[in-house]
Amino acid sequence: MFNLIVKASGWSERRDSFPAGRVLEYTSSNMIQRFKPSGELDLEQLTKLPTLFMEESWGDGEHIAHVGEIIRASESRDDIALEYFYDPDITPIPNADLEAIATELDMADFEFNRTHWAVKERDLFQVLLRHSQPRRLQPKVFSLNDPEKTEELLVSAMMPFASQFGDVHQALKQVVESAGLRLRRADDIWENPAIIQDVVSLIDKSKIVICDCTGRNPNVFYEAGIAHTLGREVILITQSESDIPFDLRHLRYVKYLNNNEGREDLKAKLEQRISSIIGS
Repeated sequence: MFNLIVKASGWSERRDSFPAGRVLEYTSSNMIQRFKPSGELDLEQLTKLPTLFMEESWGDGEHIAHVGEIIRASESRDDIALEYFYDPDITPIPNADLEAIATELDMADFEFNRTHWAVKERDLFQVLLRHSQPRRLQPKVFSLNDPEKTEELLVSAMMPFASQFGDVHQALKQVVESAGLRLRRADDIWENPAIIQDVVSLIDKSKIVICDCTGRNPNVFYEAGIAHTLGREVILITQSESDIPFDLRHLRYVKYLNNNEGREDLKAKLEQRISSIIGS
């Protein structure tokens, strides 16, 4: 829910007044019952809602709305005195942009041209986020989800597809699933014509990315760089210390032997590391 407050003369910076007779216009009956029980306006509850402060759309020039919160409100016979602030993290929104999404905000066209205070049964932030301008820098080689969508239970494995890594992959899968998470690697999926898009999409959605640097595989190095750039939790593993790139040797990594005993040791160390990440 949110307050929609439209005012003909625009808004002052922090304090203003609003005609009491226009409160809860164009508001559903159940919302009126909730915020005006027994005919008394419940300002305390109204001030707890996020608020869209709009000026009427009339005349020349661009008309702007602000998202903010009401700090306090007091009612006199004819007016309601308001003290409020605008959210500094949300840029002012032109009325023209709001008109394009009016249906999703449960706003009728005429509401843009009339001073009134309505309560709308919509998630204001969810609607605005869905229609916000992209905030992520989009690479030219592949695309990223915008907004960012991370799956908290997803772990991805970046490793060579060679047969000698089959048992290593199974070891990773066992330790990840024992932690209540889900492991995937690029050859598990086929969603895009270009494999690089599948790989990047998988990394982008992952909470944790495990990169096996064994053999200095250039694809794994590239994928580790993407994971670091996207801010994912990256766990480096290797069968040889010399396979860790020089620029990454200051980071902690897990060395293992590719035999039964070595893979069990790998699982134990990964279990500890994954537990630490989940706990944080």
